Amino acid sequence: MKNTRVSYLFVIVFHALLALIIFAAPFLSKIYAILIFVIGCVIVHKSKNKNNEVLFISAYLVGAEVFLRMTGGNLNNEYVKFSVMFFIIYGMIYSNFSKNALIYLMFILLLIPAIFVTTLEAGNSIDIKKALFFNLSGPFCIAICSIYMYRRKIEFDTLRGILITMGFPIISTTIYLFLYSPSIKDVVTGTQSNFETSGGFGPNQVSTILGLGMFIFFTQLILFSKSKLEFLINSMLFVFISYRGIVTFSRGGIITAVGMIVSLLFLLYYFSNARGKSKVSLIVVLTGLLSLGIWTYSSFQTRGLIEKRYANKDALGREKKDRLGGREEIMDIEIKLFMDNPFLGIGAGLSKSKRAEELGAEVASHNEITRLLAEHGVFGLVAFLILFTVPFFLYLNNKEHLYFLSFFIFWLLTINHAAMRTAAPAFVYALCLLSVQVKIPEETEN
Repeated sequence: MKNTRVSYLFVIVFHALLALIIFAAPFLSKIYAILIFVIGCVIVHKSKNKNNEVLFISAYLVGAEVFLRMTGGNLNNEYVKFSVMFFIIYGMIYSNFSKNALIYLMFILLLIPAIFVTTLEAGNSIDIKKALFFNLSGPFCIAICSIYMYRRKIEFDTLRGILITMGFPIISTTIYLFLYSPSIKDVVTGTQSNFETSGGFGPNQVSTILGLGMFIFFTQLILFSKSKLEFLINSMLFVFISYRGIVTFSRGGIITAVGMIVSLLFLLYYFSNARGKSKVSLIVVLTGLLSLGIWTYSSFQTRGLIEKRYANKDALGREKKDRLGGREEIMDIEIKLFMDNPFLGIGAGLSKSKRAEELGAEVASHNEITRLLAEHGVFGLVAFLILFTVPFFLYLNNKEHLYFLSFFIFWLLTINHAAMRTAAPAFVYALCLLSVQVKIPEETEN
């Protein structure tokens, strides 16, 4: 156990130093991105994916995506999504997949009619290739990940390892944010999403990945802190990541994290015996006190502006007309497009140009559900229903999957406020489909 704790601390320190090095020399971010891919290929080739190594490599890429983007390390916007798809397909070559997972092949087929509509309807002013890649990389990523993970048996401890592997690069992201804007008071002037506190990158995506990091290190804190050192480390990581997530002023990722944590505590309480329920109740109280402390400090650092942000007010305390930062108008237009084109939709990737006609400016969709409806019509509706219902059918015979509800909530809430701009919602959704088995230790090990 001592060696395990030292290695855990070592990896954390490594990723903290990585953020410092790349902050000082940004060009190293691209080398870091390439190294992840190359080392991943070597690992899978040598191991032949005997222990689902592709899941660990993909998880690391998902955790690193926002860090790579904000530091200029991404070779292109879809680098991580395509890398994840590559590794998952690579894993299938060695480990095959369930025949029943082909329902997600049907999901892919449902997206194809809209591609033909795009090729026929798109004007010369639209880059068809770019529009298709931008809008379909997320759905294809979720389908490929789902095919691989559908009822794939893994132990709960392995799932824990996948999560913490995803969490390590999020530490780098958090440290980088502290280096980029060490003084929150100096850069926060209003209640809008803040690029300065988000490392100069999109606050929505930063908030999303930090929210995921909050959940990862919260689980580490309450379930796997087996020593005072680990308890202290995980507490500090949870506090720091939560604080930096809150001060992005992007609410979606933080609300999602809260939903994931509440879901986990609910399942822990529901499946516990009387003694376990009392422990979970104590955890809930302590978590509430810790959260109150984080929120109070965040409010102090932002001079109360964060409270106004979550109350949907501007810096002067006036109520804002829209509650979702302008997303309601985009969603209304997409629903109207669906009603006008209910069968085939308007074509994959064309809703952006259609919205430009209505709003006078090109605005990307933040909601994957309404985008699917607008661009794919009834085929998009059926595709979404597949995504929504299949995990619950699997969960009926998979009650040992303690993280199921949290993962599902992350996917559902994230695609409602950040669409599928990153690989995170696709990969985390697919984790819902794993057949998780809790290994009961022998009596001598207890």
